[in-house]
Amino acid sequence: MTHRAPSLDSTALAADTALVEHWLDASWMEKGLSDHSLSNYRRDLLQLAQWLLAQRHYGLLGCHRGDLYDYLADRQRQGMSPRSVARQLSALRGFYRWLLREGRISEDPTLRVERPKLGRPLPKTLTEADVEALLAAPDTATPLGLRDRAMLEVLYAAGLRVSELVGLTLTQVSLRQGLVRIVGKGNKERLVPLGEEALAWLERYLREGRALLLGSSPSEQVFPGRAGAVMTRQTFWHRLRQLAMQAGVHKPLSPHTLRHAFATHLLNHGADLRVVQLLLGHSDLSTTQIYTHVAQQRLRQLHAAHHPRAGNPRPKTGSDKQHTDGEP
Repeated sequence: MTHRAPSLDSTALAADTALVEHWLDASWMEKGLSDHSLSNYRRDLLQLAQWLLAQRHYGLLGCHRGDLYDYLADRQRQGMSPRSVARQLSALRGFYRWLLREGRISEDPTLRVERPKLGRPLPKTLTEADVEALLAAPDTATPLGLRDRAMLEVLYAAGLRVSELVGLTLTQVSLRQGLVRIVGKGNKERLVPLGEEALAWLERYLREGRALLLGSSPSEQVFPGRAGAVMTRQTFWHRLRQLAMQAGVHKPLSPHTLRHAFATHLLNHGADLRVVQLLLGHSDLSTTQIYTHVAQQRLRQLHAAHHPRAGNPRPKTGSDKQHTDGEP
C-alpha cells in the first residue's frame, strides 16, 4: 500500500495550528482565559489561517496589513456582523502582539487596522398597535385585572422605569393635577403628566379595585403585591409576559419595553428631544438621542410609503432626457 505525502497546504495548516495552540497555552497561563474564550480565539485564528492559505498561499506568519483588510471585508460580505468582526480582530491583535514579543515576526499586521463601527444597540420597542393590544389584555372585571390595566397605562403614559412604577406611593400621585412625582436615579425628582386615558384607569382602579386587593392590609403602595407588600420587579415582569401572551404580542420583551415605546412614540409624533429627556429623567441628552434612531426608522418607512419621489422614479420627459446628456 502506498501512502500519499501530505500536501503543502495541510502541512502549512498543521504548522499554523500548532502555533495557535502555543499562543492559547500562553494566554491561558497569563490571563486565565475560560475554555469558551479559548475556543472562540482558536476558531477565529484558524479561519484566518485557512483564508490565507486559500487566497494568498502562505500562513499566519506571512500575514500583512493588506491581507487583514481584505480578509475582514470578505467576512463582512459573507454576512458576519460588525460586532463579530470586531471580536475576531481582537483575537488577531492578541495573537500578533504575542508573535512580535516572541520575535517570530518583525511587524504587527494588526497595527492601524481599525475596528468596525458598532454603533449603539437600538432599544427593542413595540408598535402602537402592539401597545394597544397589551393594554387591552387584562381582565378589568377583576380587581387584579384593574390593577394590571392601570399599571400598564401609567407605565406607558409616563415612561417610568419598572422600579419607579412598583415603588410608586399614594403621596406621589396627584389625580387633580394629573401628575406623578417620580424620584429617579440619583434621587433626582421629576414631575410627569398622565394622559386622560391613564388617569381614567388609575382613578377607576383606586376607586374600585385597590381596596379589594389589599383587604385589611394597610399599604402606601399604589400598586401593591401580595398582602400589601411592595411588588417586586420580578413579579411585574412575570405579569407582563403573561399579558403579552394573552395579547398575542410575541416580540422580545424586557422590563423597559413600554418605556422604550413611550419615548419612541413621542418622537414619532413630533415631540422635542429635550422634552422626552425631561420626561424620562435622563441627565444627559445623549442617553435620549438613541431613541431618535428608532424614530428615524419609522420616518424612513413613512417617507418610502408616501413621498412621491421615494419609490419608483417618475418617467423621464423629453426635457429630462436633454438634461441627462449634458450637465446635471
